[in-house]
Parts: sequence; C-alpha cells; structure tokens
Amino acid sequence: MDIKKLLSDGTGGRHFSFEVLPPLKGNGTAALFRTIDQLTEFNPLFINITTHHSEFVYHEREDGLLERQSIRRRPGTVAIAAAIQQRYGIPVIPHIICSGATKEDIEYELLDLQFLGIDTLMLLRGDKAREDRHFTPTKGGHSHTTELMEQVRTFNKGIFTDGSMMKHPGNPFTYGVACYPEKHEEAPNMEQDLRYLKLKQDLGASFAVTQLFYDNRKFYDFLQRARNIGITMPIIPGIKPFAKLSQLNIVPKTFHCDIPEELAGLAQHCKTDEEARELGIEWTMRQVKDLYAHGINNVHFYTVSAVSSVHEVVKRLL
Repeated sequence: MDIKKLLSDGTGGRHFSFEVLPPLKGNGTAALFRTIDQLTEFNPLFINITTHHSEFVYHEREDGLLERQSIRRRPGTVAIAAAIQQRYGIPVIPHIICSGATKEDIEYELLDLQFLGIDTLMLLRGDKAREDRHFTPTKGGHSHTTELMEQVRTFNKGIFTDGSMMKHPGNPFTYGVACYPEKHEEAPNMEQDLRYLKLKQDLGASFAVTQLFYDNRKFYDFLQRARNIGITMPIIPGIKPFAKLSQLNIVPKTFHCDIPEELAGLAQHCKTDEEARELGIEWTMRQVKDLYAHGINNVHFYTVSAVSSVHEVVKRLL
C-alpha cells in the first residue's frame, strides 16, 4: 500500500481512518467487528490496529507473599489484522512495537505479515510497563523506535537479524511513526522531539500520526515547525472525542495533552456523561472543520471508549 497515494487520491476529497484495539483474551471478535461495522459505511482509508505488551500481575501465595507473574491480556495484532483484511477488504496497518518483544519475535511478526500481504506498518516503541518508572527494553529487544526501524530496513533488504540472507525476500514494508504536537513526555523539549521525528523520516518513515490533541493551534504550530526543519512526510492529525466527565482529569494524565481552557470550562457545566459526550462530539466537529479549513483532509480517529461519538462525528461531517 502506497500511503502517500492513499492520502492524496487526486480527488481533493475528505477522508478518515481509525484505530481499534484487539479484544481481550477469550472475548472473541464480535465486539471488535461491531465497532468496525459502525464505521465502514463511511469508507475509511485504513484501519490501524494497536497492540500492548505483557503486563505484570501479583498473586498471593499460600505463604501470604505476593508473586509477580507476566500475563498477556490481548492477542497480538497479526491475526486480528488478517481477520479484518479478510472480512472487510479495507487496508490495515498493524502496530509493531519494541515493548515486550525480542528482535526474533518481531522478525516472525514481519514474516507472518508478509505472508498475509500486509505491507504497511506503524513502528512504535510502545508504552513502558505500568509498574516501571522508565521504559525497560525486553532482553534481546529494542530500546527505541529507531532501532526497530533499522531492523525493518534490514529485513526489507532480505537480511535476517542474525545476518543470514533470505532465500526469497518478499515485498518490502513501508511504515509510519507516531509524533507529538505537545511533545513526547520523555523529550526534554520540542526541538529535540522534532529532531527525533526528522531522524525517523531519514530512516524511511513515509508518514506520521499524531498523539491525540484538543487544541488545533498546537497542531498547526507543530506542523509548521516540522516543515521548517525539513520534515516533508504526511502528518495525520489524531483526534479522540471527549466522551465522559471523568476524562477531564484522566486524559491529560494518560496522553500528556492539555484540555483547552474553553473546553474545560464547558465540560465543568456538564451534569451527566451524556452531556459530556455531546460536548465531545460538538468539539470534535469544530476541530475537524477547522482542520478542513486549513487544508487538512485526512483525520485519524482513536475509537477506544468513543466509537459511537466517532460514528456521529463522521456521519455529520462526511
């Protein structure tokens, strides 16, 4: 899939894409497919499939001590990507992350995806484990997205991680990365964060998708600064409708983004989650309309806990 051609189809039309989360282990795909069913009527450009590393949980032993165990709550993205592609025929872009994976694990993911004909990826470091203060790479894995990108670049050349050559290299992967209009939480400043994004472009990234934001002015400033230092790849704004009263406090902590003063003031007047949901829809529509007015015709929606809101926004706008 040529992402640049997909994003600029020559019609000047307005498009959207969205991200879904694999189901919890044992829950099946019914809820996931209901989510996708709600949005496919609007012809999304692609579906992003996120992933999560294993988590540690603590179980009490018979002697009263706590024992830490690693569990994986969600299946990986490969099978889900294949199921979505087969069922809907919509391009899928699975996440490949450093977190919780060795280089060999990643290599087998790449092989499986290549066999399935899925050739566009989102390459990410992934979040740190909840119990860790700082990101800790898996033994035999990667510490940074750039290292993961180097592995994919090497794979594209037909070389395995152990240096041996592939007898029959498949089609090469294209890949995108994440970016942060309000700076990555671990970056010391925006300038360094942008230089890191430029490095990702130099390592072959063909597009970037932003972390969610609620203030378009911050996105426009970020976009201009990125262009000023030579970042030319498409940067797709990531949007998530405000859906619950509790998100006023949770979202800034979780996603390290500001709630604009105007939105915070309006949210404080909401008495119920339904009022907050409607406010989120109206604010998102305002955001997207403003993006359109600034020539941004491709918007990416984060759907977790906001599927019905995203559906309503897209229905009203497209």
